Amino acid sequence: MGLTAGALLLFLAAVPAVFAVTFKVGDNAGWAGGVDYTDWVTGKTFRVGDTLEFIYGLSHSVSVVDKADYDGCETSRPTQSFSGGDTKINLTRVGAIHILCPSPGHCLGGMKLAVTVLAAVSSAPSPSPSGPSPSPSPGNAENVKNAESKRTMMSYGMIGVTMVLMYGVIR
Repeated sequence: MGLTAGALLLFLAAVPAVFAVTFKVGDNAGWAGGVDYTDWVTGKTFRVGDTLEFIYGLSHSVSVVDKADYDGCETSRPTQSFSGGDTKINLTRVGAIHILCPSPGHCLGGMKLAVTVLAAVSSAPSPSPSGPSPSPSPGNAENVKNAESKRTMMSYGMIGVTMVLMYGVIR
């Protein structure tokens, strides 16, 4: 039984990584001028373990900054900088992350993104708050639906594995 319980515990540790969600920033538009990133964030839930993927052209790049620099579009003090057209940022901690395009004038033109990251799901999903939910933008609805579906499946999978483990312990 020790080997089986150990294998199941290893599986439980790996499950959250398997069900993490990758969000393509800006959906089909990508990381570009003319996209309302405040609107793009609406209706999405970002959790530790998820990834933000930025797809962009040569005139753009990605900088992670603090809130004050985000608010003022200050591009000279990034905590992280990326270029190359395809950047993936793993969300590793709870809290806000602030991102902008440091190319001159781009942040002031709206190329900035603030995301609030929640803890990873560790139990069954809680019901949605009452009231109308925001209407998702085209392309966004599928992303949100897939993310929540994966998280729900992960929760039920975790419950099932826990039941199997408990059965082995009780026997």
